[in-house]
Amino acid sequence: MATPSSYRPAPGSIPTQPGVYRFRDAKGRVIYVGKAKSLRARLSSYFQDIGNLHPRTATMVTTGASVEWTVVDTEVEALQLEYSWIKEFDPRFNVKYRDDKSYPWLAVTVGDEFPRVMVGRGAKRRGTRYFGPYSHAWAIRETVDILLRVFPMRSCSNGVFKRSSQIGRPCLLGYIDKCSAPCVGNVSEEEHRRIVDDFCDFMGGQTKPFMARIRKEMYAASEALDFEKAARLRDDLGALERALEKQAVVLGDGADADVIALVEDPLEVAVQIFYVRGGRIRGQRGWVADRTDEGGTPELVQDFLLQLYGGEGSDSIPREVLVPALPPDHDVLEELLSERRGSKVAIRVPQRGDKKDLQETVATNAAQALALHKTKRASDLTTRNRALEEIQTSLGLDEVPLRIECYDVSNLQGTEVVASMVVFEDGLSRKSEYRRFVIRGVDGQNDVASMHEVITRRFKRLQDEQARSTTVATDSGPMLVDPETGRPRKFAYAPSLVVVDGGPPQVAAAQQALSELGVNDIPVCGLAKRLEEVWLPGEEDPVIMARTSEGLYLLQRIRDEAHRFAITHHRGRRSKSMVESMLDDVPGLGEVRRKTLLKHFGSLKKLREAEPEAIALVPGIGPRTATAIKEAVAKADATRKTAAQPKVNTATGEILED
Repeated sequence: MATPSSYRPAPGSIPTQPGVYRFRDAKGRVIYVGKAKSLRARLSSYFQDIGNLHPRTATMVTTGASVEWTVVDTEVEALQLEYSWIKEFDPRFNVKYRDDKSYPWLAVTVGDEFPRVMVGRGAKRRGTRYFGPYSHAWAIRETVDILLRVFPMRSCSNGVFKRSSQIGRPCLLGYIDKCSAPCVGNVSEEEHRRIVDDFCDFMGGQTKPFMARIRKEMYAASEALDFEKAARLRDDLGALERALEKQAVVLGDGADADVIALVEDPLEVAVQIFYVRGGRIRGQRGWVADRTDEGGTPELVQDFLLQLYGGEGSDSIPREVLVPALPPDHDVLEELLSERRGSKVAIRVPQRGDKKDLQETVATNAAQALALHKTKRASDLTTRNRALEEIQTSLGLDEVPLRIECYDVSNLQGTEVVASMVVFEDGLSRKSEYRRFVIRGVDGQNDVASMHEVITRRFKRLQDEQARSTTVATDSGPMLVDPETGRPRKFAYAPSLVVVDGGPPQVAAAQQALSELGVNDIPVCGLAKRLEEVWLPGEEDPVIMARTSEGLYLLQRIRDEAHRFAITHHRGRRSKSMVESMLDDVPGLGEVRRKTLLKHFGSLKKLREAEPEAIALVPGIGPRTATAIKEAVAKADATRKTAAQPKVNTATGEILED
């Protein structure tokens, strides 16, 4: 592991102009690309005390072995160069929204003598009009197949068109009336061009006038008793309506916008984008990427926009980009996109109305995509086996840790200290075996002592359970059962690995607790959030697992689940303690009745919302006591709101300091 000070540039050698920089590892590979308004200020921030850096940044600078930079004239040029280098070097510490395909488009070769409609990808060509982008090529082909009934324009390749012209016989589409067969002269060039123009107008959003015209012609044919023509026009109208059903109107102002939403967690970020053209959703795409830098939501949005539009043609950039948070350099990014599009592009966060509602829908899709991604990753047997094997190899365990228990401590300034134990077997959570602990033997905020207590209590219980249990042979192996009831004792199984949330102090406390109980055959490790390092007891240096390691991903999931479970328990106890404190002065309401009240409503929020009549229905609570409870809750809420408001000088309106 390199020391950042070993390759830190000499003082004063870094320019103050805007530019783009690259970090390289010991083998010369580019591992990170970034841009800066001032190269000196930005690069200097990487070479401070490593303890002050974000965990991912610290990992990056310790992996690097050199840094270089390129000065540019403007921030727009810096953005362009940053994108080019990311595409060229594919740095491992830059967020990458991977996708294996380019955008599918609906293209009309308006520059040809007889224009052709087709579905294509890749670079755009002159003399071709494009519609889209769309999410799936099959969806475009399905729409085109419907529209060719109404707009029978050419859709065949140049080879098929030339061969049909030579033999004087149209292809199958000409016989089934999905092509006007200009190849054999069934329509002239001018007539075919009118069909093409109508198709382009319809795809461009001018649907209502065209459908009104067809409807008018249908009624006229019916009145003229030309029922065959009226039936054909009726079917054409139905085909157009089916095509429009696939593109729901979501923005009534006919807006052209890309609506983007992100859902993130400490490990990954999911992005969804809806393409809205002419007020209609024309496509949807999604990505899930590993988080590899320290950026928050604004930085993730900027990275995504740069990768999304950096390599696209101007037609793919809409007039408006709706994002969940403005990127740090949104004005520079707007300038870059406007320059590429050739007209003004606005990047903004919707605050209300249809656009806000649509972005919430996109965010819901992103959340579902992230949940599905995690489910697939966790449920894949091969991936789980590889993760467990990587943990065994990295920690030097004698066997694969099939049962892993993780512990976390949660408190608020030393009050309501609780701990959690979560269990993963074969890489999957076993929620039925989760346990909660209330720490009673520790005063104040002392996570190390709390960890010692919870490990001691858990494994003392393990020894007691094993002493009272009988081993019974089953088809799946030996099982510990209660000799009196014959039921299995789930809490009597020892883990293959104990994981604690924390660094060396927490690991040492857990190991000491096990040693005091005489438990010497269960390995212990800790996962520190700061640098995502794995610590072993008595070791001066941590175990560094690869950022892309499935083993590290599994340990992080287990740690995060333990943290979530502990936080949930802690918040529940805080809510109950708040209820009990505000009800202390209610006459006739003792400890038993308070517990009955809490059990009935379950939360402080539900108690606040309950009317006295509903409170009186709780066993042991009469109408008079219910009224007193309601008054006590209202009084406590009023006191809390008053305390939260700033003190104001009534004469001057000035806010006073506390």
